[in-house]
Amino acid sequence: MSVPPTPNWSALREDFPILQQQVHGKPLVYFDNAATSQKPRSVIRSLVHYYEHDNANVHRGIHELSNRSTGAFEAARARTAKFINAGSADEIIFTRGTTESINLVANTWGTKNLKAGDVILLTELEHHSNLVPWQMLAQRTGAKLAYVPVTGDEGLLDLSQLDALLTPQVKLFAMVHISNSMGTVNPVAEMCARARARGITTLVDGAQSAGHLPVDVAAIGCDFFAFSGHKICGPTGIGVLWGRPEVLDGMPPWQGGGEMILSVGYHHTDYKHAPHRFEAGTPDISGPIGLHAAMDYLDAIGRENIWRHDQDLAAYTYEQLAALDNIRLFGPKSGRAGLVSFLLKDVHAHDVVTLADQAGVALRGGHHCTQPLMHKLGVESTARASFYFYNTRAEVDRCVEVVREIQKFFGG
Repeated sequence: MSVPPTPNWSALREDFPILQQQVHGKPLVYFDNAATSQKPRSVIRSLVHYYEHDNANVHRGIHELSNRSTGAFEAARARTAKFINAGSADEIIFTRGTTESINLVANTWGTKNLKAGDVILLTELEHHSNLVPWQMLAQRTGAKLAYVPVTGDEGLLDLSQLDALLTPQVKLFAMVHISNSMGTVNPVAEMCARARARGITTLVDGAQSAGHLPVDVAAIGCDFFAFSGHKICGPTGIGVLWGRPEVLDGMPPWQGGGEMILSVGYHHTDYKHAPHRFEAGTPDISGPIGLHAAMDYLDAIGRENIWRHDQDLAAYTYEQLAALDNIRLFGPKSGRAGLVSFLLKDVHAHDVVTLADQAGVALRGGHHCTQPLMHKLGVESTARASFYFYNTRAEVDRCVEVVREIQKFFGG
């Protein structure tokens, strides 16, 4: 697939109405994209059009509005398959987000395949969404958890230990693609290949990667891949679970109800095949439609272009912040994704974020749903600036200026 030409990034900003505002009397600098991205007009229009023209329930009706809704819903499934290079639309399950996607795997594949003494291998970089469901599963089944360690503030995995950790007891290896708190980009294709060579099932958390760089699940070689619509310019409440067909076919349903059935009797029910087996009840219909528009929008820009832009902003921000005194930076010094986490000496991250907000700069402060990682690093929280293609170097300069002002305020 050819890469679109480098876009006019400033012109693209005009597609986002929310960015054209002031906060506390200052131009908005939105650096909280790892939490959620903003939505372009094309996505907003797609939702408005659906509700004004096509709103009806899918699959069950035979009237015109239902036919339109069903067509748009299933077109979004096919578009999602193309977005991540899946082999078929039937490999795409719509969920509420990455969290629900991982919980679905834990409660179906995990419940069926794990038993006492088995091991679930994770990394110390994991977001709670790819950690807590496995803890809950381990408690139910008697399985154990093991972790690939992180090598300090740079947030790199110590892959020299991976072969020793991939023991015969490991049945699942679940890993984050890009760390939401460190900006680490993990070599997931290599990690999956090493696990697959030992017959281990793999899951990749793509929440921070799917909208920022080209994703090819065939090339990654995983068994499951999960991501969220709201982090890739789509609506909230819509997510995706991709699964390898032969793995999905062996999984029992999770939730029961309408739509996921072939036939129902008073004492027995036959279920549909994937993906509908895992989509009980009336789905979020507008969500996939908005997601479709978001994927079209991103691919018109080119995720290769977005990735280069993200990395440029991250490298520039890291360089500018590193020049300040009394600052601690987290994550790789090079090759990082589009975010930078930091701490100012003797200043709580929440104070940094609160004062930055008064200057119109939206940062995120806290443990970023990676509490175990924060504890390993010896901190309770960090401040985080995270970027997307509509952000600029001028905004980075403004953010760094605000950080300097905060240091002066606290006497740093």
